[in-house]
Amino acid sequence: MSKFQLKHFFKASYDLMLVFLQFFIIGLHFFQWEFIPQKQIIQSSPFSYFLGIFIIIIAFTIMLLSIKDLGKNLSPFPRPINNSNLVTTGIYRFTRHPMYYSLVFISFGVFIIRLSIYYLFLTISLALIIKFKIALEEKYLMNKFKNYLLYKNEVKV
Repeated sequence: MSKFQLKHFFKASYDLMLVFLQFFIIGLHFFQWEFIPQKQIIQSSPFSYFLGIFIIIIAFTIMLLSIKDLGKNLSPFPRPINNSNLVTTGIYRFTRHPMYYSLVFISFGVFIIRLSIYYLFLTISLALIIKFKIALEEKYLMNKFKNYLLYKNEVKV
């Protein structure tokens, strides 16, 4: 394997690893593992339950808007698909990565409902994976779209 092929392999592996970890952590939100302690940080209350549900509903709505706005450009991978366009309209006028942020806020909403160390760990882990994924995706977008830097400077978060 040449040096170029090896570099391309590791780059593709990193992309795949980030996507796998993202979906794995999201999946862990749906399982109650008996061998993992579900120790609560503080006692849940009706207020924390409703606050968590409210956060989840808002984040899920933003996620649906971002999916609609992305249309055919939607991909779970940080590398843009071949015939994609830079989307700067709709929800993307206000934030650059609404779908990623929505995932983190949904996870945070689940944490607020459960108030356990396990869900706090999942939320922090997901936020870190998303941070790495956004950094990688922004490099790809800068290389693919000439006007991405202008968009990035205009739309901060």
